[in-house]
Amino acid sequence: MKGVHFPVNAAALSVLAFATLLASASDPGPLQDFCVAINNTDSAVFVNGKFCKDPKLASANNFFSDKLRYPRNTSNPVGSIVTAANVDDIPGLNTLGISFARVDFAPNGLNPPHTHPRATEILIVVEGSLYVGFVTSNGDGNRLFTKVLYKGDVFVFPIGLIHFQLNVGKTNALAIAGLSSQNPGVITIANAVFGSNPPINPDVLAKAFQVDDNVVDYLQKQFWYNNS
Repeated sequence: MKGVHFPVNAAALSVLAFATLLASASDPGPLQDFCVAINNTDSAVFVNGKFCKDPKLASANNFFSDKLRYPRNTSNPVGSIVTAANVDDIPGLNTLGISFARVDFAPNGLNPPHTHPRATEILIVVEGSLYVGFVTSNGDGNRLFTKVLYKGDVFVFPIGLIHFQLNVGKTNALAIAGLSSQNPGVITIANAVFGSNPPINPDVLAKAFQVDDNVVDYLQKQFWYNNS
């Protein structure tokens, strides 16, 4: 009986498929119901940047927070305040890949252009109306996607892209955001560029923004408010 001879391209594809199978042969999520984060390292396991409490010692309070129940003061330079509820506030979120935030806006309040390096965001307007948008990456031509949202509307901001929200109504506004990480992180663009510690060399910023050094010096001397 003659042996079966695969063409070279078929053999290569078979090897590639097998290698891909091996590469993806990992667990996509937790191997237990939950992994409540704990600061005490005694008799604990380190998972996803946090130590885990013994599951038998977990309680309902480990999965609860009332932080998003209350509005906060928006009397600040940008007219908005973000209240996060992430793994630091709800330890039961550890390994679950989700967190939340409440954003309160004064009239004309702005949640300045920022990015979440580890999360996609979905935002729902609870009260008021917001002008929202995000900018695509350089390879996509830095296209701007915007929409005016009203009560009950939802908008998605893809992971890592610069985005913002502006209250365009005449009253206070409220939005709730869900993020696809227990610790999404936030980088506010103006704060990071002009308020870094230590400051970025003004020559770098002057050349990057094509402005005079005096403009950079002025911006670096401003107080860059962190609304989160």
